[in-house]
Amino acid sequence: MTVATSPAGLDNRVVVAGVARSWRDLPVPALPSPGVVLAAGAADALAVARRHAVDGTELLLAAPTRVDATMRDELRAAGFAVTVLTAGVPQTVPPAVSRAPEAGRLWLLTSGSTGRPKRVGHSLDSLTTVRSAQPERTWLCPYAPGSYAWWQVVTLSLTQPGQHLVVVDPDELDDWPAIAAAHGVDAVSGTPTFWRRTLHRDPQALARVPLRQLTLGGEPVDQAVLDRLRELFPAARISWIYASSEVGASIVVHDGRAGFPVGWLDRVTPGRPTLSLRDDELVITSPHHGVGLDGPVRTGDRAQVVDDRVVITGRLDSDEINVGGSKVSAGLVRAVLTAHPGVAWARVTGRRAPVLGRMVVAEVVPTTAPGDAGAPPDEGALVRWCADRLPEYAVPRRIRLLTEIPVKETLKSDV
Repeated sequence: MTVATSPAGLDNRVVVAGVARSWRDLPVPALPSPGVVLAAGAADALAVARRHAVDGTELLLAAPTRVDATMRDELRAAGFAVTVLTAGVPQTVPPAVSRAPEAGRLWLLTSGSTGRPKRVGHSLDSLTTVRSAQPERTWLCPYAPGSYAWWQVVTLSLTQPGQHLVVVDPDELDDWPAIAAAHGVDAVSGTPTFWRRTLHRDPQALARVPLRQLTLGGEPVDQAVLDRLRELFPAARISWIYASSEVGASIVVHDGRAGFPVGWLDRVTPGRPTLSLRDDELVITSPHHGVGLDGPVRTGDRAQVVDDRVVITGRLDSDEINVGGSKVSAGLVRAVLTAHPGVAWARVTGRRAPVLGRMVVAEVVPTTAPGDAGAPPDEGALVRWCADRLPEYAVPRRIRLLTEIPVKETLKSDV
C-alpha cells in the first residue's frame, strides 16, 4: 500500500470558523495507531486527516454520533484505541488487544442504510479519484467528518494544488451561503437534500455565491433539482456523482440530466467502473472499491431504464411499493411530485391499506408557506397533478404538507 508522505496540496488554504491557514500549518495531534478518532469539530477532523496523509497512520475518523458505545467496544476488541478529540484535546481509551498498525490504512463506516454501519478499508490513494490537473477552486465541504463524501473533498484539497477548502460545522449549515460568499467559494459538493433545503430557505443568498462547480451526490437525483440549480447558475458545471464506501466514486455525470446514459451499461473500459443491472439492482465493478470488494458488487440501489437513461430511484428495500399486485417505484412518484413548481421536496412511502395491502402516501414541503405571496398547492391539487402523470395505482392517496425539509447528519433526508 502506498503511504503519502508529502501530499501535493499541503500549501492549499483551509478555512474553519473564519480562520484561514494552510494544510501545512494545521496542528498535528499525537494520536495512537491503529486509532479511531471521533472529532465533532471541523478543525479537529482536518488536523487528523493531515496527520494521516503525512504519517500514514491506521485511522478510522468519524463524528462522535456515528459510533455508539457498543461499536466503540467492538473497535477496541479489534485493536483500535478510541479517542474523542475536542478542540485539539484528546481523551483516549486504549485498545482491548494490541496489534501492529497497518501502514496507510484508512477505515470508513458505511452509511448504515441497510442496517448497522460496517467498516470498509481504503487508503488515501484509493480515495483519491481526481488525478488530472484541475482549475483552481475554493470548495465548500458541508459533510460529516470521516464520511466517504467528506474524504472525497478532503483528498481533492490535500492532493491537488490550487484546491482550497472552506469547511462548515453542523451549526453553520443554515448560513453556509453567506460563509461561502465571504471566503470566495466557487465550488460546492452536497446531497440533493442539502441543495433543495438551501433553494427553499434562501435562494437569494445562494445566488450571491459565485459558483462555477456544483456537485450532487449521496441520494437519488431528480430532474427538478438539477433544473432549478441550472436556472440559478446557468454558466456553472453541474455534476451528479454516484459513490459509496464500498465501490468508491463510480458514476459521474455532467450533462444536466437525471440518471446516466443507457449506453454506459455493461461497457468495459480499463481503469473505469463497469455498470450493470441485475433484477433492477445496480451492480458495479469498480477500481475504486474498498478492501475485499473487488469484482461485481450489488449496491442495494434500485435502478430503472427510462427512455435513454438509467435512473436510480432508491434503496431496493424501500423503493418498491406493492399496491394490489402492481409494483410502484417510490422514487419515480417522488420525481413527479418534485416536478410540480410548487413543491420543494417530497418523500414517498407505502402504508398498509385494506384490500390493496399497501397504498402510496407522501410528505411534501411546498415552495411557499401559508401567508406568503402565491398560495402553496393543497393536497387535492397535488393528487390531481399525479393522476395526470401516473397510473391510477401509483397516485398518492394521502399527502401530508410539511413546513421544513427534514435532514439528517448525513445531509440526507432518508428517501
